[in-house]
Amino acid sequence: MDISTQNTAAPPVTDQPSDAQQKRAARGATRPGDRIFLGLSRGSGIFLLVIMAAIAVFLTYRAAIAIGKDEANFFTTFEWNPTGTPPEFGIAVLAFGTVVSSIIAMAIAVPVSVGIALFITHYAPRRIGGVIAYVVDLLAAVPSIVYGLWGVLFLVPQLDGLYGWLDDYLGWTGVFSWQGGAPRSLFTVGILLAIMILPIITNVSREVFRQVPQMHEEAALALGATRWEVIRMAVLPFGRSGIISASMLGLGRALGETMAVAMVLSPLFDIQASLLDYGGGTFAQNIASKFNEATEMGRDALIASGLVLFVITLLVNGAARMIIARRKEYSGANA
Repeated sequence: MDISTQNTAAPPVTDQPSDAQQKRAARGATRPGDRIFLGLSRGSGIFLLVIMAAIAVFLTYRAAIAIGKDEANFFTTFEWNPTGTPPEFGIAVLAFGTVVSSIIAMAIAVPVSVGIALFITHYAPRRIGGVIAYVVDLLAAVPSIVYGLWGVLFLVPQLDGLYGWLDDYLGWTGVFSWQGGAPRSLFTVGILLAIMILPIITNVSREVFRQVPQMHEEAALALGATRWEVIRMAVLPFGRSGIISASMLGLGRALGETMAVAMVLSPLFDIQASLLDYGGGTFAQNIASKFNEATEMGRDALIASGLVLFVITLLVNGAARMIIARRKEYSGANA
């Protein structure tokens, strides 16, 4: 038999899909179920954008009415009152209190939450890890009003010792100086908010750490890495974007928390140098406490403060998206 004849008779190898495959692909792209799902997904995305736009338009329109009455010191004033009647508050003070209390909450909650998530996924036995995860889930289900009651009746009376210790050892900085009195300050609010956002950050981080490719961890162990080195070289780089996303979800809760903050914090429209000083204010707490007593124009003024909070939240989430996009090569998505 001629070998050359056999070679020429063999069908050519090609990477192009066959006619049957192309027909099946075209038929699958036009299936009714696919079209319905595509339409629902697209409609959901458009509906979300419409809602956000409607909120922005409403806040801007109602805020413009109040700002037009007294626009000179809207962003910097400590006592803004465009109506001459209650409510009277300061946008600068509320912005300061909202941002500072949220930063305190994030500084406390993020390391603790990541540590709990790592312990559940990589250190604890499965049975113990399941119990801890269940308790964390229960914390997420506790209503804000319950946190507020616990904070004002239990947490505040227990913080005298901590405030005194901070004043003794760190009071020279001015940030942690304490003049006495009930510890109903932005620092107390930050601690309470940290407890409230801890379940959110923990649950999201835990699910991210569970998605780490097993081969990455096994390869690090095969090279002689310790368990901590495995976490540092394989787990944390993979879950970095997930941790950032979880932190932003927690930050969104901290920025907008209302009832718990209103019950713990004593309103005082002044920017204090010390975080332990009595009083303070946040946007959500101020709106909740003053809305009933406000006139029509006063409500527009409160809505104007809500617009500032809305813009702050958008800026924070936009910054988080930029960070995640810049570090997407570490997310493990291409692994």
